[in-house]
Amino acid sequence: MISRRDFLQVGMAASALVGASGFGNWARLAAQQSLTQDQLLQFDTFGNVSLIHITDIHAQLKPIFFREPEINLGVGDNKGHVPHITGADFRKLYGIDDGSASAYALTYNDFTALAKTYGRMGGMDRVATVVNAIRAERPDALLLDGGDTWHGSYTCYHTQGQDVVNVMNALKPDAMTFHWEFTLGTERVRELVEGLPFAALGANIFDAEWDEPSEDFKPYQFFERGGVKIAVIGQAFPYMPIANPGWMFPEYSFGIRDQRMQEVVDEVRAEGAELVVCLSHNGFDVDKKMASRVTGIDVILTGHTHDALPEPVLVGETILIASGSNGKFVSRVDLDVREGRLMGFRHKLIPIFSDVITPDAEVAALIDEQRAPFADKLSEVIGQADTLLYRRGNFNGTWDDLICDALISEREADIAMSPGVRWGPSILPGQDITREDIHNVTSMTYGKAYRTEMTGEFLNVILEDVGDNLFNPDPYYQQGGDMVRVGGLGYRIDVSKPMGQRISDMTLLKTGEAIDPAKTYVVAGWASVNEGTEGPQIWDVVEDYIRKQGTVKVAPNTSVQVVGA
Repeated sequence: MISRRDFLQVGMAASALVGASGFGNWARLAAQQSLTQDQLLQFDTFGNVSLIHITDIHAQLKPIFFREPEINLGVGDNKGHVPHITGADFRKLYGIDDGSASAYALTYNDFTALAKTYGRMGGMDRVATVVNAIRAERPDALLLDGGDTWHGSYTCYHTQGQDVVNVMNALKPDAMTFHWEFTLGTERVRELVEGLPFAALGANIFDAEWDEPSEDFKPYQFFERGGVKIAVIGQAFPYMPIANPGWMFPEYSFGIRDQRMQEVVDEVRAEGAELVVCLSHNGFDVDKKMASRVTGIDVILTGHTHDALPEPVLVGETILIASGSNGKFVSRVDLDVREGRLMGFRHKLIPIFSDVITPDAEVAALIDEQRAPFADKLSEVIGQADTLLYRRGNFNGTWDDLICDALISEREADIAMSPGVRWGPSILPGQDITREDIHNVTSMTYGKAYRTEMTGEFLNVILEDVGDNLFNPDPYYQQGGDMVRVGGLGYRIDVSKPMGQRISDMTLLKTGEAIDPAKTYVVAGWASVNEGTEGPQIWDVVEDYIRKQGTVKVAPNTSVQVVGA
């Protein structure tokens, strides 16, 4: 008799055929100018259950450009393993041709040229078309939203998430979990959650006062699909009060709580769950570790770290699916569940090429309706880009270099700091920069641009602290996004060193002098988690700076020296 593991390995081979080989075809099809919607959606229906996964949309309702990271370092046991492989190494691993549509969608090389060839990606009207096509084949497919949905745009900010909620409701998800949504504040989150026509999940969301599961969110939801009893367990971002302002949602506490996850898995299994799915916003490496510690989870749909992988990763008998961000991809997972056991699967990471996939007319009209009251503000041209503006990578991106330049100039500072967030579309050289573009990389509910004084010693403490959030070898201690971006300051970082020993050679760039631990420097930044932060909104600071520049050109950033990688 073939074992479950053997069946899963067969499923992996099927996934490689459907997923990776499908990506290889894109280059040939595009070269022939014959890439079609039918080919992108082609899938050999398998088994009796289908999952559709989207995550980290960040309120991007319209198609965008989004450059994948050049540097995504893994540490400890994850060094050299996906998702910490980029560029040519990533293409080699998955058999992706240089210059192909998949190279454009999944890696950073030649991004500007390839973007001009293949166009924008995403758009929730295109995502709706894909979801509807899957449902046409598998009417009872589950659509699951991994969170970071109600955040990240001008219209989302000004409607307190309502525009995105309205559009997502039209897609008819079955469940979602959460992260940036909480920065709307407890009152607004509760108001929106109460009105959702689907399950709001978070097994790790607790009442902060009583240290017990919150009654505002369900830990899990049961579904009967394909003759299978499915339990979907929610896992919200575990580090909310650390990475985001805890004063905005003091009623809640979070945490990985893998013991709690095990208890919930055991509970749903005892109640007859034949398939257990974890809808997670932990981040890939955290989910990978959790999968090694919690038994009984069949599938983890992972989010937060924005990774897009054309094949699943297996941890024991748990399948990890990573579906990218900003609406660039939709994952479809077909599973064969028999007699209460997962016997095999097929998977495809579907690229949302917006020029190829026909928009769903109803959702397209709804998106335009949500945006109509803000149309003039959104479309106003502030300046032009002479440089590719992007935001992904462990240490810097040109969008953040531009934001830091704006902070130093407009706030008359020696040094600038910009948070290492992963969200924010890219702008091609030669493109106009609109107000919407600026908000797409700055919009948040705590965007005040502060101006303060910090000692050189305190600057070192900040860099060491954020560095440990990113490069602690234990994924459970990786509590932030990417490295804080700095302007006016250079430093050396050894990612192989322990906390307190990673940062050295800190330099004030305008003078070339070493940062003096005892000296005080004027520092401008934004997105402080401290309550009562004063200053102009960061989008106003950046807009003022771009208007003065007219055409924005960002010089290559060589101020961070990385060793030990």
